[in-house]
Amino acid sequence: MTNRTVTARLIALAMSGWVGVVSAQPVNPYAGQQTREIKALSPSEIDDLIHGRGMGLAKSAELNRYPGPLHALELAGELELSPEQRNGLETSKARMSKRAQALGAEILSLERKLDAAFAQRSIDRVGLEELTALIGVKQGMLRAAHLEAHIETAALLTPEQIARYDTARGYDKALSDPQSGHGTKHH
Repeated sequence: MTNRTVTARLIALAMSGWVGVVSAQPVNPYAGQQTREIKALSPSEIDDLIHGRGMGLAKSAELNRYPGPLHALELAGELELSPEQRNGLETSKARMSKRAQALGAEILSLERKLDAAFAQRSIDRVGLEELTALIGVKQGMLRAAHLEAHIETAALLTPEQIARYDTARGYDKALSDPQSGHGTKHH
């Protein structure tokens, strides 16, 4: 292909609007986020941390046949939960929620400190390492709190109830597929 042919094709692409599509991509995906309360967190992430929501932190449990207490309670009728199971799930959910909210508040406080240190241009390597390490520890503890509630829930339910939960949540297809690599044990 000659230089003229390549040039002609590029001109044709530019005229067809293809180049315009490429140049229409945002230059900075963070544009507009500089006004956030905590730059690293969206308003919905802040709200999730305040209210102790799961934020997908327990997917490794949820998608491996360890139901969560909130969704198990939402499916109480389908699962035919006994009064004892409901009580156990309510207790687990309340404990997890209380712990998650407390840890969420700690994470938000640390994120505010990190954000402020950058905003005030007072951050240094030592402060950075301390704050990010603390944030990481608290995030790990938050994830563990959510995962622990899934372990508690699986212990409260029968294998049949867990199978019904998986079906209701749309997980049964992957679990019944021998190629998926998922077993059927929950303990």
